[in-house]
Amino acid sequence: MLSYRHSFHAGNHADVLKHAVQALILESLKRKDKPFVAHDTHSGAGRYDLTSEHAEKTGEYVDGVARLWGEDCPEELHPYLKAVKALNPSGNLRYYPGSPLLTRALIREQDRMVLTELHPTDFPRLKQEFARDRQVKVYQEDGYARLKASLPPKERRGVVLIDPPYELRGEYKDLVKGVKEGVQRWATGTYAIWYPVVSRQEINRLERALESTGIRKILQIELNVTEDTREHGMTGSGMIVINPPWTLEQQMQKALPWLRDKLAQDEMANFRLRWIVPE
Repeated sequence: MLSYRHSFHAGNHADVLKHAVQALILESLKRKDKPFVAHDTHSGAGRYDLTSEHAEKTGEYVDGVARLWGEDCPEELHPYLKAVKALNPSGNLRYYPGSPLLTRALIREQDRMVLTELHPTDFPRLKQEFARDRQVKVYQEDGYARLKASLPPKERRGVVLIDPPYELRGEYKDLVKGVKEGVQRWATGTYAIWYPVVSRQEINRLERALESTGIRKILQIELNVTEDTREHGMTGSGMIVINPPWTLEQQMQKALPWLRDKLAQDEMANFRLRWIVPE
């Protein structure tokens, strides 16, 4: 039931897109002095060693973050890459931050984090990573259950990152249900949902399901390193952002063409940036 391990995939092209968007959302929240909360429903282990057996077995980071390392990147990617470089002070790319460590690198003293992870191997590593960190609460609980119990937050400002492994049949339905219940409790929060491009039909169903909730302001950001295929395997990924910062669409208009060219695995690489539901 809990077979997915992100250590095989850390730093791949999907992580680049997900964490670039995450970093821009956090930077937007920091424009106001008031505190905010960053809630992560599927946190993983926290950090990943790219020289580990898992990472070396797949080598996915080679066609992901490694292609950006040392490059002159667009300004929109600077917050993301600054957080990655903070884990690699020697200048050599070895460690990659999961979404929790990326958030931790970017928040301020007045902000806080809520992390949930169920995997029996990853949870102890996540807990150890944030041991004695007063700004971070770590739970070994179902991510949607903890989200439901935590909303609305006392700060009334913040972001929810939803990044499930999509290894179970009902995960898309659970996602839509969790988002709908979250927005009912906290309508002004930003919800950032990651999804893999494996089955275009599944993504189309997800888009329709989100439309049917009646939620407004749903922005879709998608990066495909090759064309869709009916074969097994992920050809791209996307972020669906509810209540995005007003700057995010424009920022991604600048970043996506560069990322497409830099991360392309063939000439069919492409991106999508559109409103599933406008304001």
